[in-house]
Amino acid sequence: MRPDTPADHITEAERLLRTAAQYPEDNEPLLLRAAAHLELAGERARATTLYDKLLSGDAEPDNPHLIKALKAANLWEYGHEAEARVIIDGLRASVPADAAAWAIVAETLETHDELEASEATFSTAVTTLLPSPDDEVPYPAQSLLTGRHRVRRLLGMRHDDWDVLADRLHTGTVPLDELHDPKRLWSLGSSDPAELQAEIARLRSELGSYRTALSRPFPVAVLLWPAGELDELLAAYPELESEYPTHEAHLTDIEASLRELAAAGTPNLGIVQGTVPSYEAFAASEATPPSNAALLPQYATTLAARGRATPWPPPRTAPCWCGSGTAYGDCHGGKQP
Repeated sequence: MRPDTPADHITEAERLLRTAAQYPEDNEPLLLRAAAHLELAGERARATTLYDKLLSGDAEPDNPHLIKALKAANLWEYGHEAEARVIIDGLRASVPADAAAWAIVAETLETHDELEASEATFSTAVTTLLPSPDDEVPYPAQSLLTGRHRVRRLLGMRHDDWDVLADRLHTGTVPLDELHDPKRLWSLGSSDPAELQAEIARLRSELGSYRTALSRPFPVAVLLWPAGELDELLAAYPELESEYPTHEAHLTDIEASLRELAAAGTPNLGIVQGTVPSYEAFAASEATPPSNAALLPQYATTLAARGRATPWPPPRTAPCWCGSGTAYGDCHGGKQP
């Protein structure tokens, strides 16, 4: 079940902190996820403490730029603007190679009405990470183009080649120009039911692109069992056969589920690979029998929180996520549900 209240978020944060104590090798992604839940619960000072713990630990973090960006965004939200600005200036000068750090910094500036600085940050990120508007855009970088388009629209700037690319990559039913139209704000105060209904439709479409999950880069993950692992799982726990009739059906369901999530506007999707020993250890830690099918999505979420997710979709020319060795576009990426 997804946390909905501050108490739920605190409970989930505490669970992740306990998991981090059990799996110190996965300390960084688990503490980052716990910090995100603490922010959602309004416990921003506690979140900052976790960011500081990661940055000041004995081991160098895997992604210090991301942690600093998250810390800066959090600090600004609870009144530490000066400190946040210092961190942001340092990040922009260091030119990170990670799209998530750029997105968080640019969106933080945008949130606090620093639109010119936000546009400059988005533009620097795009030109740094993407060689040319004609090249294939990696999935994590697509939100940079969308965010840049949004801010430039707010500033009344003319479209350039990068804005055209953002328009082309956008898959929603409402065009980006309409989604990012500043005049839309006026319709929110309208007394005309038709105008309000139209705005609701636009907002629903925008959910998939506005403030994307790169601001909190923890994927919504779907669980993949390799053929051998699935055979072992079902031999040990035949109660799960209703979940996995065949391995081929399992792979088909994964692609269909991910496409459905993407169509609903869910960003930052991923796939995590399960193993029977790992699943049994997780079940033991949750004091739940492995035969309980309700445990499977929790297991997937925990693997994702530990940084084990592979982003979906892969590029069409990259090997398919299923492990066939065939290009994604010629394998599951080419099959329609």
